[in-house]
Amino acid sequence: MTDTQIPARIELVTKPRRSDQFFRFVVTTGGMSSLIILGLIFAFLAYRGLGVLRVEGFGFLTNSDWSVVEDENSNIVSQDYGLAAMLVGTILSATIAVLVGVPIAVLSALFLEFYAGRKIRNILIGLIDLMAAFPSILFGLWGFMVLMPSAEYWAKLLNKYFGWIPVFDVPVPFFTRSPFIAGLVLAIMIIPICTSISREVFSQTPLDRIQAAYALGATRFSMIRAVVLPFGRGGIVGGAMLGLGRAMGETVAVYTVLNVVYQVNWQVLFGAGGNIATLIILKFGEADREEINALMAAGLVLFLLTLVVNGVANILVSRLGKVGR
Repeated sequence: MTDTQIPARIELVTKPRRSDQFFRFVVTTGGMSSLIILGLIFAFLAYRGLGVLRVEGFGFLTNSDWSVVEDENSNIVSQDYGLAAMLVGTILSATIAVLVGVPIAVLSALFLEFYAGRKIRNILIGLIDLMAAFPSILFGLWGFMVLMPSAEYWAKLLNKYFGWIPVFDVPVPFFTRSPFIAGLVLAIMIIPICTSISREVFSQTPLDRIQAAYALGATRFSMIRAVVLPFGRGGIVGGAMLGLGRAMGETVAVYTVLNVVYQVNWQVLFGAGGNIATLIILKFGEADREEINALMAAGLVLFLLTLVVNGVANILVSRLGKVGR
């Protein structure tokens, strides 16, 4: 009878290897750097803008007058800073963009995932990803030269048949460079982003649920309605909120197609409005130090508004994602 050899005792070590420690350090540094940069941006905007906010008070958000009066010697006589008109314009144009762009993006994502052939789908996915990287000025020029004449005709139709609704009424028949046209341009800009996110979520739908729906006799449309859309509800909301955040912060494209007027305008078809980003780009070049501080305060308001939208998006995605799954 031979003696059995007892293997050497293996010592369990909980300390990670150096490669794991280095990778963890790199990932942590990269993740924390973005938070630090955002925190520094917020601190800079708050440092430059809180003085104006203390002077103007809550009227900075409720007043529409943005004016700097100078005498003949270029000395400043009075300054009034109000963000209400630009804030309303930001909400209007971004809302139109989401209402128009998100349904088109969801339908496009469903077509790419469940109806398009493999070759066509690969080509279209590449084009959509390419559109997401287009510069904003190209969308603005296209909207100004190509979209605006057609959009004016659509605006006149909406005013003719739905003018009894206050938002579609206009005080005078002036439909050029309106929040409606700006919202359409923004909708085209956010469609690629929302489409990519929605398609990625739809592609993760469990195959067993899809096959079970087909086994029960469901058509493709019924399967999408009963399985895919409930599963991807959180992704749809997340893509919509991401598009909303980009639409609220867009500058050049909106400045190209929107007529900036410093008065509150809730009528989406009337050619008067603006948004916070266009106000900053319009005034920054000729502003003195005090007005630059006011523009920084406007940027702080836009920063906080975008932060709130992203926070609401995270809450909705977490809740609706659990329901869909």
